[in-house]
Amino acid sequence: MKIISTPLEMQHAALAMKRGGRRIGFVPTMGFLHEGHLSLVKIARHHADVVVLSLFVNPTQFGPGEDLGRYPRDFERDRKLSEAAGVDVLFAPETAAMYAKDASVAVVEENLSRGLCGASRPTHFRGVVTVVSKLFNLCLPDVAVFGEKDAQQIRVIRRLVRDLNFPVEIISGPTIREPDGLAMSSRNVNLSPAERKQALCLRRALDRAEVLQRSGERDAARIRASMVEAVAMEPLATIDYIEIVDDETLEPVARTDRPTLVALAVKFSKTRLIDNAVLKPGT
Repeated sequence: MKIISTPLEMQHAALAMKRGGRRIGFVPTMGFLHEGHLSLVKIARHHADVVVLSLFVNPTQFGPGEDLGRYPRDFERDRKLSEAAGVDVLFAPETAAMYAKDASVAVVEENLSRGLCGASRPTHFRGVVTVVSKLFNLCLPDVAVFGEKDAQQIRVIRRLVRDLNFPVEIISGPTIREPDGLAMSSRNVNLSPAERKQALCLRRALDRAEVLQRSGERDAARIRASMVEAVAMEPLATIDYIEIVDDETLEPVARTDRPTLVALAVKFSKTRLIDNAVLKPGT
């Protein structure tokens, strides 16, 4: 496995691979890898000749007072996991190399990013879309793989690729869960034992939505109320949002008669967790 730490070297390496006729699969991460990330590597390997994985805690997608400083980091652990998973190139740049001190250009998505996480984190997707654009320009992937746990993010990235004509195929990988149902996240390590136990309320809330959908309930307000009740049972949990939106437009819906994204974000002290499910008619 080759380790690259500078943007220019990464771009040169990617150009050489492209000239050699090799198809590049890309998995962007902020590190502290878990089985969810490694499942994306497997998907990328299936679709490409070379797999590039990036490790970069992107500061521009964190707002004031958020957990940039607390975000877990362990390069050596990530290196070993990446190598064992069959990653060919590990791209791990420093912040100063990715952003000039006087950087003044950003990429902004103005529709899909407004609600859900974008409502409570108004600068988040500006940072996400900008860094993903930069990473696409440096790693030159033919295919990039993102996890479905970040439901809004993957829809925003698909719109980025469509609207700015990036020659990249976006593939999604399913949410990987712990045995008890909690969605795997690098942030889970920051939960106290009590918070970790109560964090299962996210999965329970989604289970309620799915059960109601299967039973024939289509009123979004009633489904949401049941989800709110499930989370509110846990004293350490603070709801950021629980929303039911159209699966494509991410606009709020009154009924779940068509594919609908049910998404929630819940805070436990300074740790914010997200999860989601898609409700489909007839299920």
